[in-house]
Amino acid sequence: MDTYLDNGSAYEDILSGIQECDPRGAVCCTDETVFSLAKVVLVKEKIPGITLQLVDEQGYAIRQVSSKKPSQDRPSDSHLSTRQTAVIRALEKVMSHCRKEGIQLIGYSDELVAMPVVVRPDDVSPAVALDVETHGVYRGADSLINTDSDQA
Repeated sequence: MDTYLDNGSAYEDILSGIQECDPRGAVCCTDETVFSLAKVVLVKEKIPGITLQLVDEQGYAIRQVSSKKPSQDRPSDSHLSTRQTAVIRALEKVMSHCRKEGIQLIGYSDELVAMPVVVRPDDVSPAVALDVETHGVYRGADSLINTDSDQA
């Protein structure tokens, strides 16, 4: 669950909001001054695992920062750059928003579709499924296996 900070929040109010934040949520604010002060609070208080978002009037994130321990920066066995890892974290946040809004993402071979969670598996049809534009990033595992066996 996200925690929202009031406009004009003071250091102590921000610290309290950060400490009350659900680990799967974010600390959100609509005021740029509060956002800047909240970043200072995160650094000064050395609080890891917090996502801070500056959101617009509709609740969409305009800017986002996350605090973490130095050892959390990048797993040693990862082949992803820090920027690529940040993109994955943003994608995970989108997935969290999908869950909150009752949207499920389903892989169909090489396609990815979205539909309401209230749709029963036996009612799945193109009429209720919305194709997700993956820009070629999403590929089904079958296509990877078939490509590998074709090259052998």
